[in-house]
Amino acid sequence: MAIAVEHDKRRKEILEKALVVFMEDGFADTTFQKIADQCGITRTILYLYFKNKREIFIYSIKQFLISVEEDIKTIKGDNSLNIVEKITRILLGIMNLMEKNHQLLSVLLDYLMHLTKSSVDPETRLRRRTVRFRRILANLVMDGVKTGELKEVDIKTADDYLYSFVESAIFQLTVLKRKNIDELKDMTVFAVKQFSV
Repeated sequence: MAIAVEHDKRRKEILEKALVVFMEDGFADTTFQKIADQCGITRTILYLYFKNKREIFIYSIKQFLISVEEDIKTIKGDNSLNIVEKITRILLGIMNLMEKNHQLLSVLLDYLMHLTKSSVDPETRLRRRTVRFRRILANLVMDGVKTGELKEVDIKTADDYLYSFVESAIFQLTVLKRKNIDELKDMTVFAVKQFSV
């Protein structure tokens, strides 16, 4: 049992350190050797944990998203907040996180561009990674409509609309290279209030 725990701990440490390399060098320029060097191990040992850099990248992102998802679930479960406050806090929390981790967003964009050169559909990959988050938003909208806190709306349209603010934040931070997205945050707060009864 102790060996499995130690293995999981080492694996998690590798993923955290690999994410630093990906953020510094980008997906295309990151090599297995650079990751091994950052971790203070040999490539041979790294191969015991992961089969290639793509697998390391995907697991690094998954590990990062798990912590984000836990924060979102905490906000969703906070009974002291109404639905509008929950949706607003979730969206602003994600935007704040993206501002702090804009390098990671750039690496993700680099990775998605890398995928477009292969036969892999990046939209399918992206949807798979965002489905839980979008489901939480949709459920909050449904709950708000049921309780009368929100106007009667088409749930899918409302979900797409709210998620578009996240996509806009990604675009502004990665493509436009903005350092902050305060105006977008203000627009997001305003937009969510428009759902309120």
